[in-house]
Amino acid sequence: MEKIGQSNRFAGKVAVVTGAAGGIGRATCERLASEGARVVAVDLRMQDLGPAVAAVAALGVEALPVVADVAVAADVARYVEEGVRRFGGIDLLVNNAGIEGVVKPLEEYPDDVFDRVLAVNVRGVFLGLKHAHAAMKARGGGAIVNLASVAGITGNGLIGAYVASKHAVVGLTRAAASTYPAAGIRVNAVLPAPVETRMMRSLEEGFLPGQPAALKQMMASQIPLGRYAEPAEVAGVIAFLLSDEARYVNGSLYTIDGGMTTF
Repeated sequence: MEKIGQSNRFAGKVAVVTGAAGGIGRATCERLASEGARVVAVDLRMQDLGPAVAAVAALGVEALPVVADVAVAADVARYVEEGVRRFGGIDLLVNNAGIEGVVKPLEEYPDDVFDRVLAVNVRGVFLGLKHAHAAMKARGGGAIVNLASVAGITGNGLIGAYVASKHAVVGLTRAAASTYPAAGIRVNAVLPAPVETRMMRSLEEGFLPGQPAALKQMMASQIPLGRYAEPAEVAGVIAFLLSDEARYVNGSLYTIDGGMTTF
């Protein structure tokens, strides 16, 4: 029986993964590399990219680490250019970079934090879509997955900036999916519920200071499967959407939530 992540369905492909140092980003780099893709791993600090690059290298696949702020147009243009220069082109893009902001009601939410959350989570996706288009078109097309969240289809007044940003990612996904197929590019989004990552540790502490374990238990109890997702489980859905198996999937929103949004 074929092992998960060993199909070689991305052989010859080049994938860009932003936020590659985080839990979902690293798992996605590893999953795509395990199926043959060379990886451009993007994040804010070179030292943080070490584990993702090492995981890819351990699979015998080349990874190119690139330091970039996804909210800065010149940085985004550069990570695309460096990928093209090193590997000859870009076929796949995972707009994964994102930040949670703080846990505060809207009337108390800091203006500067709100602006930064939208800059990373929305502008970063917009710039990725914008600057990858020409490189992917030159390769005859490709596929893009944007990381939204169940917060993109629900609401929570204590994380208003994050909720607003993920609703915007849903909108950008649908907008791009209506025009990018003309260049042979499909665009979809995944919407995870809580995932076992640093971000959730931060939110647990923010929602219930001093009692993050209790908050996690409460949140898990609201999910029919009774637990958070693992980063690798999110990466598996991303890999499917990037693959030719999903060649007729475009403009779709895939919840990865254990049934959390079914009631």
